[in-house]
Amino acid sequence: MGQTSLEKIIALQKNPSNIRNLCILAHVDHGKTTLADCLVASNGIISSRLAGKLRYLDSREDEQLRGITMKSSAISLHYAAGEKDFLINLIDSPGHVDFSSEVSTAVRLCDGAIVIVDAVEGVCPQTQAVLRQAWLENIRPVLVINKIDRLIMELKLSSQEAYKHLQKILGQVNAVTGALFTSKVLEERADKEEEKKEKEAQGREEEEEEEGREAPVDVLSPGEQVYDWSAGLEETDDSHLYFSPDQGNVVFSSAIDGWGFSIQQFADIYSQKMGIRTGVLLKTLWGDFYLNAKAKKIMKGAQAKGKKPLFVQLVLDSIWSLYDAVVIQRDKDRVEKMVSSLGVKVLARDSRHSDPKVLLAAICSQWLPVSQAVLSMVCEKLPSPLDMVSERVERLMSLGARRFDSLPQQTQELKTAFLQCSSEESAPVIVFVSKMFAVEAKALPQNKQRPLTKEELAERREKARQRHADRMVANQQAEAQEGCSQSGNSSQTVHPAEENSSGGSAGGSGVSAQMETLSVARPEQVEQKEVFLAFARVYSGVVRRGQRVFVLGPKYDPAQGLRALSDGCAAGEPAPPVPHLQSCSVDHLYLLMGRELEELEEVPSGNVLGIGGLEESVLKSATLSTSPACPPFTPLNFEATPIVRVAIEPKHPSEMPKLVRGMRLLNQADPCAEVLIQETGEHVLVTAGEVHLQRCLDDLRTRFAKIEISASKPIIPFRETLVRPPKVDMVNEDLGRQHKVAVIHQVKEEALHGRYSDTLHLDPSGLVTLTTPNRQATLGVCATPLPEEVTRLLESSAELIRTLEQVNLSVREGRLMDVSPRTLEAIVGLKASLERLLPGRKWKNAVEHIWAFGPRRYGPNLLLNSVEGYRRSSVWQCLEGGGRAEAGEQTVRDYDNSIVSGFQLATLAGPLCEEPLMGVCFSLETWDMKSTPQPTHQDSVVEDSNSQDASVAAEAGGAQMESAAAPSPGLGRRRAEPGASTDCYGPSSGQLIATMKEACRHAFQARPQRLMAAMYTCEIMAMAEVLGRVYGVLGKREGRVLHEEMKEGTDMFIIKAVLPVAESFGFADEIRKRTSGLASPQLVFSHWEVISSDPFWVPTTEEEYLHFGEKADSANQALKYMNAVRRRKGLYVEEKIVEHGEKQRTLGRNK
Repeated sequence: MGQTSLEKIIALQKNPSNIRNLCILAHVDHGKTTLADCLVASNGIISSRLAGKLRYLDSREDEQLRGITMKSSAISLHYAAGEKDFLINLIDSPGHVDFSSEVSTAVRLCDGAIVIVDAVEGVCPQTQAVLRQAWLENIRPVLVINKIDRLIMELKLSSQEAYKHLQKILGQVNAVTGALFTSKVLEERADKEEEKKEKEAQGREEEEEEEGREAPVDVLSPGEQVYDWSAGLEETDDSHLYFSPDQGNVVFSSAIDGWGFSIQQFADIYSQKMGIRTGVLLKTLWGDFYLNAKAKKIMKGAQAKGKKPLFVQLVLDSIWSLYDAVVIQRDKDRVEKMVSSLGVKVLARDSRHSDPKVLLAAICSQWLPVSQAVLSMVCEKLPSPLDMVSERVERLMSLGARRFDSLPQQTQELKTAFLQCSSEESAPVIVFVSKMFAVEAKALPQNKQRPLTKEELAERREKARQRHADRMVANQQAEAQEGCSQSGNSSQTVHPAEENSSGGSAGGSGVSAQMETLSVARPEQVEQKEVFLAFARVYSGVVRRGQRVFVLGPKYDPAQGLRALSDGCAAGEPAPPVPHLQSCSVDHLYLLMGRELEELEEVPSGNVLGIGGLEESVLKSATLSTSPACPPFTPLNFEATPIVRVAIEPKHPSEMPKLVRGMRLLNQADPCAEVLIQETGEHVLVTAGEVHLQRCLDDLRTRFAKIEISASKPIIPFRETLVRPPKVDMVNEDLGRQHKVAVIHQVKEEALHGRYSDTLHLDPSGLVTLTTPNRQATLGVCATPLPEEVTRLLESSAELIRTLEQVNLSVREGRLMDVSPRTLEAIVGLKASLERLLPGRKWKNAVEHIWAFGPRRYGPNLLLNSVEGYRRSSVWQCLEGGGRAEAGEQTVRDYDNSIVSGFQLATLAGPLCEEPLMGVCFSLETWDMKSTPQPTHQDSVVEDSNSQDASVAAEAGGAQMESAAAPSPGLGRRRAEPGASTDCYGPSSGQLIATMKEACRHAFQARPQRLMAAMYTCEIMAMAEVLGRVYGVLGKREGRVLHEEMKEGTDMFIIKAVLPVAESFGFADEIRKRTSGLASPQLVFSHWEVISSDPFWVPTTEEEYLHFGEKADSANQALKYMNAVRRRKGLYVEEKIVEHGEKQRTLGRNK
């Protein structure tokens, strides 16, 4: 097929029923970009000979060097199937785990996906991840089993063995899909049962209220359900979800050799040869069927009777014999017979080529072209934009935690526009921008030089001739003047003006030429800058150039927007300001063609496009619409978590503004990268992994900042926590009670000799009592480690806890916040889970007494209110309707916020190395306040303390926008009552914050403290002969192997291990070097893990002295990490620089 014209693609864009938006998903190095090359070559954009070598959609230089895709690229292809013309909007996505955020941006814009699996490696970690992402976005996948040539050339499998191997791979992929389907059905089943039980309970209550008697107590606990969980699985039809060749959603291919096929193609071929109906062959070509040659019938039971399955006999044997003749045996006679029997034409240069793969590709690309097989499957099996299911629309439009049916009526009506995918004038425009990407300004179509016409070429030729003639005349005049000057000197002084004028006329053309080149050069210098385009899809309406649209922020509420804006208010009209809503203009529209861009005037719904002019309005992703009733789309699901941090500074300090601008551009261009400024003033870049970090640094140097930068060593995140007192010492000897008491007294003595020696008291039970410097308040705080399950629950529920804090803030301010029933259910579930996970007398009523979460008000630490007689509303007040304070508690309530701020500061930076705390519960046991007379002087001091309080509060809540935006209830009452004491805004408040912080730190130090390290899950695929070296590298880097398994039918082992993030830098390079490239690791952030060793451990028992010696100078991993972090932060590090220093005796002694 020749190259498709732009006019043809524009015409195809107007027919959404024949549009297919799809992305290619796979594990790294499974052949995504090679397959994309084959599809691109089918449109004549690149040569079919270069397919797989050019990697057309890898347009970055570092992508070509590393051989991996790093960003999603889109291209529009034309495919003709019979009389129908299809437009394929293809997006190639990365497979490396560091760039999984690019996969998320691609999946959101598509209706279907091609999932590629390597025939040798099978289902890998990223294969499971991309299948899960496709499932979460509710898009339909089809399967391509690629690199089948490796089964022949590398594994040397027979066709029968290859068939069994392919069956296992299909089973593995279907097992992943089945697990996702099962979890969904069980969730829906549980939801239905809960709704049913609630309705029944409400019905019983109503009946009993009418009858006037009490409801009986339910005998069954929530965990003892009597219904069958599997009932939903049996009722639900899931046959369409699985991959099976006879359903037409599987293609077998070798993209590098240019061939691929589906069962349909061979069914068509053999139905003509054998006279068997195509429908029968479609059902029997894959499965336990064989051909009875005598009866000329297809029969079942090939395996039981020891016969070759039909797929092996009719399909695989043909391919195996072709490889044997062309590549392995190089038998020219057999090749000629095969070429003639297949009816293909092979050029003489291909048949004479020294590389047999060239001849093979020439034969296969005509016999079984992979583009034909894949594109026909895509057009038949993947949905068009018109076939979008209503479930996906509701999921996209569900605003935050709100349900779709709780949205305004006008918003719910937009669902019809989604489903119809209408391009009429009346249809509202709805566009989703999944990411912003940078291109050079000179690559834009409007900045490219257009080809010159014949008239323009002739005109330029004439001007060039004229300039040449003028130059020749000027040269002749200059030579004549030189001859005159040799005759005498008088002429030099008599006519200086003439000489100047002649010199000016002679050099005039040169000066004008210089000016011309300068004027041309300046725009080129300006055009070196990067321009941001939006990677987007139109879901409804028609987007036109110059159109004004609303940009909806992620927190935009359509109900609020509809109240503020009048009906039919357009984006270009003046309107009152609405939070998280702004309008902007669509400056340019582009058709994305891989490395090229084509300018468009309008784009109808159902198409993928690039939009210019949104860089000032959109940071990373956004929703655009002409209707203020449109809700923002749900945020993207990112698989990878940014965990690797580096501090960046310019080589030359004067270039700091360029670095700041460059980092801002990088933040906008990368969906996963985060840029922040720490309290120390460092500019920090947070990335998903080592490869991602290297790419971001290269982009900063060459594209965005264009300066020399220096990056620090990676900033490793740690957490600080408490553990239960150990029962055995370091040599596994039982610890007696005396030893524990001795340690507590030792800590107490150290604390008493410290800064707060006159105000600090440490109880043997671990209770720390601390008095403020002005002796007006005394606090008693106790620290306890939280159970591991509770810590995990709090960490996973961070967003829900943040929502809970926002609701509580609105309740305290007297505002009404519309909360969806689903959110309330989730909060009730969180409370119930905490009550279940905190059992026993020790945690009795602890959940009801939760005062705050921290740090930043949503972290995995708790503050409990155990003050006797102080009844304050708990964090669950939104479930109780909000409690009101009693008048007698007003003084205590005024300092309530100071206690919380001190707790937030303490959990934000722990005592070990100023890292956040995790899994710690602080309980405020006593809080004694002395009443003081109202201060009547020293206003300036009060003002200073106010500003100090404000700065402390700002430091405590960098992410606490809600607490900084509105005062606490106590503060509001104080302002309303002029006669009340204002001391709570003076020094006492600041001292109480500092005292609470110090009390928490001392309580923390009175318990066994530990560091927590961030851990990667490491999946390594290695050959059997290098297993020992892999284990050696893992052991050297503190890694721990969880399990290993051998892939059936191969000599590949899959090793699953955990590795500290602190030890992971350079891990991939080292493991490749040690194994000569035969092992490749994939690192994904997994969890936080407690480092078992105590950073402050010293030998105390006799056995420990005998085992470790007096100095105990063996490596303490926790101490090493702690000192490294303290040194980086400029904190005091206790270490001996010189031990046993002696006088140098190499020189002569003093006598």
